[in-house]
Amino acid sequence: MTAPTAVLREMRWWDIEPVLELEHELFPEDAWSAGMFWSELAHARGPRATRRYVVADDPATGRIVGYAGLAAAGDLADVQTIAAARDQWGTGLGARLLTDLLRAATAFECAEVLLEVRVDNTRAQKLYERFGFEPIGFRRGYYQPGNVDALVMRLTDPAQATTESTESNG
Repeated sequence: MTAPTAVLREMRWWDIEPVLELEHELFPEDAWSAGMFWSELAHARGPRATRRYVVADDPATGRIVGYAGLAAAGDLADVQTIAAARDQWGTGLGARLLTDLLRAATAFECAEVLLEVRVDNTRAQKLYERFGFEPIGFRRGYYQPGNVDALVMRLTDPAQATTESTESNG
């Protein structure tokens, strides 16, 4: 019997506390603060929205098992954060979250999407490569306080990537 699939929905202010719990579990050294999430959500609704934040709910438990966020400016989008609970690794949740963000980038009319990923997070790097992201540089000591470098990756056609990922996952 397969576990029920997590349901993606728009992140709202009442999701910040459970998201922070997951954030601290997954990124103990460089977790975002509540203020950072509040600031991002302030730009996620209304006619001038420039952000897309989603959470993934486990329908069996009601627990938030993943979240992701994107910021758009002009024709450029940036994946701000993406995370799946450890018990969700390998279920395709990361790909579903990323697909949602890339659809949002397309809706924001962004021609490119950038992201930073820890150089030691090969699992995430492989996910991004599957979607067509390519490495374009490094940000030395980007993740603090651990002083871990970030690999900067770019996707040049988010609309094409969501089409291809849907076809290959369908």
